[in-house]
Amino acid sequence: MSDRFETNARTVTLLTLVSRVTGLARDAALARLFGISAIMDAFWFAFMVPNLFRRLFGEGALSAAFLPEYTRLDRDDPAMARRLATLTIGGMALALGGVTIVGEILLWALSTRHEHGHDALRLMMVMLPYMPLVCLVAIMGAMLQVHGRFGPTAAAPIVLNLFLVGAAMGYALLRPDDTGGRGHVMIVSISVLLAGVAQVTWSLAALRRWKWWVGSWAQAREAMASMRRVLGQAWPMFIGLGVLQVNVFLDDLIASYPTTVGPTIFGIDFPLQEGALTAVNNAQRLYEFPLGVFGIAVATAIFPALARVNHDAARFADILRRGLRLVMFIGLPASAGLMLVREPLTAVIYQGAQFTAEDTRRVAFVLMGYAPAIWAYSMTHTLTRAFYARGDSMTPVKVAIGMVGLNLALNLSLIFTPLREAGLAWSTAICSIVQVLILLRLTRRYAAHVIDRCVLTSWARTAGATAVMAGAVWSVSLLLPAGPHGWGVTALHLLVLVGVGGAVVAGLARVMGMAELGWAVGRGGDRGDAR
Repeated sequence: MSDRFETNARTVTLLTLVSRVTGLARDAALARLFGISAIMDAFWFAFMVPNLFRRLFGEGALSAAFLPEYTRLDRDDPAMARRLATLTIGGMALALGGVTIVGEILLWALSTRHEHGHDALRLMMVMLPYMPLVCLVAIMGAMLQVHGRFGPTAAAPIVLNLFLVGAAMGYALLRPDDTGGRGHVMIVSISVLLAGVAQVTWSLAALRRWKWWVGSWAQAREAMASMRRVLGQAWPMFIGLGVLQVNVFLDDLIASYPTTVGPTIFGIDFPLQEGALTAVNNAQRLYEFPLGVFGIAVATAIFPALARVNHDAARFADILRRGLRLVMFIGLPASAGLMLVREPLTAVIYQGAQFTAEDTRRVAFVLMGYAPAIWAYSMTHTLTRAFYARGDSMTPVKVAIGMVGLNLALNLSLIFTPLREAGLAWSTAICSIVQVLILLRLTRRYAAHVIDRCVLTSWARTAGATAVMAGAVWSVSLLLPAGPHGWGVTALHLLVLVGVGGAVVAGLARVMGMAELGWAVGRGGDRGDAR
């Protein structure tokens, strides 16, 4: 396989774009049907648990440690690669299946203290079995990426989104008298589990041509030495990411505290109100759109390319430089643009029915905190993959753990300011920028002069194009008629602003001859110079 990652990034980008569009359709449906409410806080809190395990076991430590080893074996010993795949997937199914059973028992015991009436616990019991399913999908996705198939895994979230939209809208049509109630959200939760079964089935079908399953556990155990290497790389990340996921849990607990615990803490009024977790989640979905479509797509595509050349410092550095140039070229304009269109974007996606204009302003205020660091979120993913590709699982984890204390301190401080739940967003943005600066400095140990003249020139040109774009979008926004408007007019205004911003950046990049413009659409281009 070639070390050209840009074409694979285009594949992931296009499919992730479809996934994010269907994700926005899902969020729009849930917002209009449930609004910003306590029952939605309970749903997102319950859905957080399988997502945490996905990040830890699936897309996190295990898949990051598994991919380089599977890549090496697929290149040098394909038969052993199949044994490792069988051992990994079989072992994960058994281990996470056991965790699910224990988790269900504990949740049932906890729910008895609330006479089984605690919404978050009930929904968590329904969705917990999704956890092993989505983790298996992530590992099978890593295998497909090694074989040059990026499409099936990038498209798998579309299945989840379609199931959720179908359940939410179908129940509303069949039971309009119970729309937005507990029965409605229970059906939506069940659809998550059904989507997990469909995703596993899809991934297995995509892998069928490689005949990866050896069919004998005794044969699979011959890959135990490779499995020990995978676990040796994964355990430090398990520990570090475990701390990080506790941090994520604390963030969500802070946001959902009024719903899951109560309105006071240590006898004083808690500064957030019911619906804070839903407002934060809605804002996250909006900033994750450009992050997922472009930033994570680049990181996903670049990881196998870096892993294949981890023995060649010059090629490794070349690929990493191109990745850093590309994520900045996409991420910085996305940051500025999202800050400028935050309110019309929120209104177009969410506002209507149960989701009011006041809810729109609330979510847009949170989005303003996340938006400035989209480039940093994207770059963190790329830099982390670079360390993993070199077999260094500890460095990014140590840096991330160092951010936990800062993030928690900022969270607990900023929510008591007028920012309220938006303080959680500003904390995330600040910590991400600090994390990128530290990781960039630490990459010197594996690739000298990563931030060379070409990278700096590229970033400077991107910054200049972004500044011009921001000025153009702001000027056009002043010329548009003031609101309030209906959905159609607001959508038209948003389309105009996004079109102006995209055209300005693309036009300036073309005038300056920036290779990143071609890379962004998957075309080859000049690799070495600043152009």
